[in-house]
Amino acid sequence: MSELLKNSIRFVLFILVQVFILFKMPPLHRFITPYLYYLFVLWLPFSLSRSSLTFISFVFGLSLDFFSKTPGLHAAACTLIAYVRPFIIGLLISQEGADKNYISPSMVSMGWAPYATYVLVLTLLHHIYLVFLEWMSFGSFIYFAGKVIASTAVSLLLVLLTELLFYRKQKFRTNTI
Repeated sequence: MSELLKNSIRFVLFILVQVFILFKMPPLHRFITPYLYYLFVLWLPFSLSRSSLTFISFVFGLSLDFFSKTPGLHAAACTLIAYVRPFIIGLLISQEGADKNYISPSMVSMGWAPYATYVLVLTLLHHIYLVFLEWMSFGSFIYFAGKVIASTAVSLLLVLLTELLFYRKQKFRTNTI
């Protein structure tokens, strides 16, 4: 299956799961909201340029905003993590590493520790920014920190379950084209 088709299917599936399953769940303890949709941005191929990655993430977030009736909230958070993602990948893997030998970030391509750090940092950044944009009009710092930590923990659990249930087989690319 081509990468374009695979990512198009992921685009639709992540939106459907977030809108029709996760957004329909009542908030846990009044402020924990589970998010899984941003995993689409984390799974995009290494080969995308920063501008393409940012544009795709913006469109993805805007699509989710359309269904959730939030004006640009998810688009802003997705665009931020898409912009920061190449910096994080550059810090976590060596120059001759996974981005040259594999198609997309995964536990196989990056290794367990770098991939876990990659997911943790971008999840935390996504949630801090998303909650901050929601929080601008209400609440205290304790509420803000609690919501970020709790939502991040639940989302990381969902990411881990998704990674275990939908194992992405990564092929090692050779120098042949």
